[in-house]
Amino acid sequence: MDRRGAGADEANARRLKAKAEAEAARKAAELAKPKHILGAGLSGLSAATILARAGCEVHVHEIRSDSGARFDGDFQGIENWTSDADFFDEMRDWGLDPGEFKSDAFDVIDLVHPDDVITQPNTDGVAFRIVQRGTEGHTIDQGLKRMAIEAGVEIHYGTRREPGDCHIVAAGPRESSAVAFGEIFHTDHPNHVTFQLNDKLAPGAYSYLIVIDGIGLICTCLWRQQRKSTRYLNETIAWYEQHYDLNRRPIKRVGGKGDFGLPTRYVHEGRYYVGEAGGLQDFMWGFGMRYAITSGVLAAKAVLGECDYETEVRRRLVPLVRASAINRFLMNRVGNRGFKMVANHWMRDQEKKGDGLAFMRWLYKPGLGRRTIWPMVRLGMLRRKRLADGRTVYRMPFRKSLRRDSWEPSARAVEIGEEWRAVQRGRGKKVIADSDA
Repeated sequence: MDRRGAGADEANARRLKAKAEAEAARKAAELAKPKHILGAGLSGLSAATILARAGCEVHVHEIRSDSGARFDGDFQGIENWTSDADFFDEMRDWGLDPGEFKSDAFDVIDLVHPDDVITQPNTDGVAFRIVQRGTEGHTIDQGLKRMAIEAGVEIHYGTRREPGDCHIVAAGPRESSAVAFGEIFHTDHPNHVTFQLNDKLAPGAYSYLIVIDGIGLICTCLWRQQRKSTRYLNETIAWYEQHYDLNRRPIKRVGGKGDFGLPTRYVHEGRYYVGEAGGLQDFMWGFGMRYAITSGVLAAKAVLGECDYETEVRRRLVPLVRASAINRFLMNRVGNRGFKMVANHWMRDQEKKGDGLAFMRWLYKPGLGRRTIWPMVRLGMLRRKRLADGRTVYRMPFRKSLRRDSWEPSARAVEIGEEWRAVQRGRGKKVIADSDA
């Protein structure tokens, strides 16, 4: 090679080096800027912790007074079936410590069929974990808050900030696609979980009983709008009282909502949308905590330049969300007869494979069959909507009630309603009104 050729190569190498150094300097300067996150829920706090531990200055802005203030001590489940990896192992790999909050693992549940038959799906591993939501120190909300603060995150509670001024949007649900009503109570019953498929007690959805360390929660979920919706909770409590020795002493009643929608993009105008703000929610049964934390971690890694958020979300989470939406589409078209078929199939699958968790993994597993009907689901169940921040989302509207939702409550359900009103009068306040959902 002549000197001119060598000189050209050297000059080219210098240019490439200078370009790389300039890009590295640009990235370093960008990372040095304060990072702002909207929402101090699970997804926002997970993202904040990862960023702060990487050396970023992180500010989280939350309109409520505290993390978990949206909830009132209710129990929720973290599923362990949408991946072969145990979710707590994943959290540890990300540097998040599940030991910072109380959790109870379950490998068996009571499954109540629509005709009141009770069977028991079980697994040799962990099927799911129960955590508590709210502002008490042992809740998952406060556990993630402690991790964030320890990492150096500044959390600004009781503040408003526009999404356009934030790098990550984790603001939670805005509208209602479904609602849930529950009662928290003292009980002598040992730790336990019951999952019930019943279109009368929980229109289009399910009810459940959770007991952890002497505290119980009976909850019914409504995937169809109803008038005087607390009658569903009263009737559900009456059912569980009849079938379980609870010695129930009411503490309070709680309620919540879920907003289910799929946006066209998860990165919009440079902002990363995570958790429910990004539509990363389970359409079928509402298991969203795993999606929330995972998306928060992925968004933080994207800010750090370690991954492409849009790509990773579409690879890891969107297929699961779509599979759940397809399942929801099918469940919307059946009543108790269809629920009975699901329950029977679940138990036959367990008998065949020796593992009740295998059915849940199959139920959420994306595949060719589900992909072929996805266009029908999007057209038949979801409605296109333009959001105020400029995003386009395909939302699942809150469905109207059906003729079969009109029924008279049992005598015991009426008594339970009266007993709760007496409890309210004694405390001088109402926790849940007998309102429309």
